Amino acid sequence: MPVPGACMNILEARQKQEGYGSITNPEKFLNQNYMELKQYCLIKGVRYIDDMFPPDVRSIGQGLLSPADLKRVEWLRPRKIAPNPDFILDGVSRFDFGQGILGDCWFLASIGALTFQTEVLGQVVPLEQAFDDSYCGLFHFRFWRFGKWVDVVIDDKLPTINGRLIFVQSKDPNEFWPALMEKAYAKVCGSYTDMSAGTPAEALMDFTGGVHMCIQLGSPPQNLWELMCRAGQSKSLMGCGTHEGMKSQGKLINLVRLWNPWGKGEWNGDWSDRSSLWKTVSAEDREMCLSVADDGEFWMTLEDFCKFYSDLDICCLCPSFLDGSSSCQWKSSFYDGRWVAGTTAGGCMNNRDSFWTNPQYRIKIDGDYPEKIGAKNMLVSLMQKPDKRNRRLVQNLHIGFSVFEYKELTGKFPASFFTSHAPVAQTKTYMNAREVMEFFLLKPGEYLIVPSTFNANETASFILTILSKAKTHT
Repeated sequence: MPVPGACMNILEARQKQEGYGSITNPEKFLNQNYMELKQYCLIKGVRYIDDMFPPDVRSIGQGLLSPADLKRVEWLRPRKIAPNPDFILDGVSRFDFGQGILGDCWFLASIGALTFQTEVLGQVVPLEQAFDDSYCGLFHFRFWRFGKWVDVVIDDKLPTINGRLIFVQSKDPNEFWPALMEKAYAKVCGSYTDMSAGTPAEALMDFTGGVHMCIQLGSPPQNLWELMCRAGQSKSLMGCGTHEGMKSQGKLINLVRLWNPWGKGEWNGDWSDRSSLWKTVSAEDREMCLSVADDGEFWMTLEDFCKFYSDLDICCLCPSFLDGSSSCQWKSSFYDGRWVAGTTAGGCMNNRDSFWTNPQYRIKIDGDYPEKIGAKNMLVSLMQKPDKRNRRLVQNLHIGFSVFEYKELTGKFPASFFTSHAPVAQTKTYMNAREVMEFFLLKPGEYLIVPSTFNANETASFILTILSKAKTHT
């Protein structure tokens, strides 16, 4: 019998207080203990087979392969695929792998970004794993999932056809960390099929447990280049790398470096690999930046980047790069909540009679008020938790939040408050996304944050994250 929802929330709160679910003490996904399983396999002299993510059609999922191809799939361990398998060969790089037939370019692009940040990479991918004397066909990876870190155990049986991997493939056939990491994330999602289609933001957050921000490139901030450079110098993950600019015929050019997770296929416009514009820069800059190879990596101007791409996702542990701070001055608060139909699922403000029943969170802001144009001192993120194990079966609700200023009120805010007070900040629109977030500037005072679904009487759990540069009390 499953644990009732209220009891589950109490148990999770107690575990968080004890550090369970942190990166140093991750939750054991599906209650599988990596060290215990490894010790058992070594004592018994057996190779591990994961019965929670079995090497059969259930783990591939439905609709990805034709019935004929499914019959041809053979699950092989690396030593049956390559002559000298290793977990990592000559370090970790974005050039280590290319996409297979699975539509998970959003995930692989995020791995490419992860390879730039070795400290963050080591949290997700335990780098000490190897095909050595302690090998028993067992590997593990760590991901941040909806408020907590989980340690995910897998066996190393990989799906192949005719002895070749059918999903992500390493450029060196002896290197297996990309294929094993993809399998671990497929297990978290429910199957390989459940990894089809997504956004980099989802994987970037699952690699960091950090703050996600999305910049719309159709109307970018005036300081976009500075933001990207500062983010690149911090421990942020982005969908592209940046260079600090180079001079072309004496003029400073802002170039953005991008990488295609297919491992091939590149931009052919200005500043592409064979563009004549590279002849206008110094030999030193050309040697440092230009690689004429169909490796999926290319350069383009910041203007072309904003023209041909719709948004830029940045994920970081702390948004200190926004104002160039060398230390993190942002404080965070996390709240687990739930909308329950008929009691706490009041819907958006269109539902005048029920909006007030939504969960309500109070904050008080003290301290200095930044006068700088464009300054922000508050980030609010609302993330809905899935109600199903399989990612592709999750139906995200349209979610958003509103922020109200108030004075000297106690208890639950009634319906009359919301009919007489307009929000001072809110999400631009309600979106059926895993997460919505907004940056804004709030002056010192007392505020109420109300997260809600667009429609009333929709049940779901959520995580509300509040990051503030100002001094706050909740």
